[in-house]
Amino acid sequence: MTRLHTYATVVTWTGDQGSGTSGYRDYARAHELSADGPAEVILGSSDPAFRGDPARWNPEQLLVGALSQCHMLSYLHRCAVSGVVVTAYVDHAAGTMAETAEGGHFTEVVLRPEVTVAAPEMAERAAALHEEAHKACFIASSVNFPVRHEPTVHVGPAR
Repeated sequence: MTRLHTYATVVTWTGDQGSGTSGYRDYARAHELSADGPAEVILGSSDPAFRGDPARWNPEQLLVGALSQCHMLSYLHRCAVSGVVVTAYVDHAAGTMAETAEGGHFTEVVLRPEVTVAAPEMAERAAALHEEAHKACFIASSVNFPVRHEPTVHVGPAR
């Protein structure tokens, strides 16, 4: 049985500087991203390379962030049901986008989760669970470019 889930968001452009999009340099790329549920609005723009505001989130960062979040949530679930006690998790993810004459596309995203587990006997299983988490990640399964992971596992107190 297939279950369908729908995710709705609202993007509102806030960059009209008085003349709309009358010229490429005549409008800001500022916008707001919201959804039913979250109380906070995400302030967005385009990448600074495309006249965006570096103080706001851009779609490319949000995509990398979504992949990182999805992997982490999938991973923590697998750890919990496998008896691996994670005490800390941080991921320094990075995505690469190639800009061509036809447009742009991501060529890969690399996740670099650094995980701390409670006991030495958990380290090997903790490392192996990243592959399972990757296969189960809904977002990674939906993109047309490689999503790699380069995990590090530490034992002991949170770093």
